[in-house]
Amino acid sequence: GTESTSGNYKIHTFNSTSNFVVSSVGNPVGGGALVSYLVIAGGGGAGRDRAGGGGAGGFREGKASGDPYSASPLNAPAGITASAQTYPITVGAGGAGGFTSPNTNGSNGSQSIFSTITSAGGGGGHTSNRNPYAGGDGGSGGGGGGSVSGTAGSGNTPPVSPSQGNPGGAGQD
Repeated sequence: GTESTSGNYKIHTFNSTSNFVVSSVGNPVGGGALVSYLVIAGGGGAGRDRAGGGGAGGFREGKASGDPYSASPLNAPAGITASAQTYPITVGAGGAGGFTSPNTNGSNGSQSIFSTITSAGGGGGHTSNRNPYAGGDGGSGGGGGGSVSGTAGSGNTPPVSPSQGNPGGAGQD
């Protein structure tokens, strides 16, 4: 990933699967071993032909208590305790869009992983006239298709607290 600094804080950003290497723990002003994290999974692919949109990838965040930035309302109670080691990072890809022939829904996005934190990929969108008539379940659910009153995919699947996403929207005839 790429590394940047803000004051006494290092920020590591990963746009592809790689490793987060912690060579030492702590900082000159006495910071501890807690690290903040933001893990976002790949979004689901949209359906096709009056279709539902793909759901957003799961969003999981944990803020170490001493970090000065404002956390989102979905912030977990604490960061992760890090030690000097290598942490594999998985960055989930977005899902493929649906097709008319063969008649397929959009596919779910892929999960993203850091340490013990996994964010689920977004649910794929429903393609019109595709049975079952539902968007896919995922971090956020995929939308239902429009010509058959497709149902919304469930969000926060699998369930975590705080929630990593919301249900998709239902389709309309």
